[in-house]
Amino acid sequence: MKVLLAGGAGYIGAHTAVSLLDAGHEVVLLDNLGNTSGVVEQRIAQITGKPAPLVVGDAADDEVVEGAFAEHGPFDAVIHFAALKAVGESVARPLDYYANNLDSTYALLRVGLAHGIKSFVFSSTGTVYSDPADLPFTEDATRDLVALSNPYSKSKLMNEVVLRDVQAVNPDVNITSLRYFNPVGAHASGLIGEDPQGIPNNLMPFVARVAVGRLPEVGIFGDDYDTPDGTGQRDYIHVVDLAEGHVAALEKAQPGFAVYNLGTGHPVSVLELVASFEKAIGRELPKKVLPRRAGDLAATYCDPAKAERELGWKARLTIDDMTRDVWNWQQQNPGGYEG
Repeated sequence: MKVLLAGGAGYIGAHTAVSLLDAGHEVVLLDNLGNTSGVVEQRIAQITGKPAPLVVGDAADDEVVEGAFAEHGPFDAVIHFAALKAVGESVARPLDYYANNLDSTYALLRVGLAHGIKSFVFSSTGTVYSDPADLPFTEDATRDLVALSNPYSKSKLMNEVVLRDVQAVNPDVNITSLRYFNPVGAHASGLIGEDPQGIPNNLMPFVARVAVGRLPEVGIFGDDYDTPDGTGQRDYIHVVDLAEGHVAALEKAQPGFAVYNLGTGHPVSVLELVASFEKAIGRELPKKVLPRRAGDLAATYCDPAKAERELGWKARLTIDDMTRDVWNWQQQNPGGYEG
């Protein structure tokens, strides 16, 4: 297949490009480079020995998407990673999040369907689940738009509503929504990894920057949750496993609308993640316990059985694999891509 990856130069997009190329598919990247670097194109080619052409532009702009199809098409499929994704920032900038995260879907669907694509894979999130009593989250767990705490999660759930309706009137097309649970890790080569702009919003890149001295200490937001060690638990998944989930979703795609959780099903606490990272680097990191953050849950993790049953996909890498590969990436790129 030939696949257009919107947001393809970003963290998950770049790793998915590598997995698709390794599986024998062709890829073209479309990215505005707002939270990544153009050097990703060369890094992907270095890893795979195959080209990954980069179109620089906004996936929410029909003309830009049309230009990518005109220059590099026809495409069999579109994978949509092009979203703003910082939960806290979405609360402060709701209009930006709703506009970007919905408009990009509209543009990619309008142009893609007009050009006859047969598959559309959407980057969704496990934060669409709204009732912590449903743990572990299955694909049928409660999703109450009003109960969700932030515009980021709401925009993802809104997108799923749009996608289901669009598929209903395009019955020959497959649309798949993949609900991610806390992607971390990096490619084993150390050539591509997570490089967020500014101070990271997520735990793993924050810990990595403390390890290389770019940040002073690891903040632990709450140590009094109802968990074994008092810190929050999350379902961390290696980004390479996640990328391979996208390949499986494309290769097993059938006409219809489908939803899958992509996670390990095994929660890991903040202290367990930090301890694993400390093992990878061979030393202790400075840590400070801080008050809980509003909206944080004690634990979130999924039941990924549906993806294993229907896609033949299962996460295989451990938390130690994740922290080892992040440290390898961070050592090779202490200042990120531009450094």
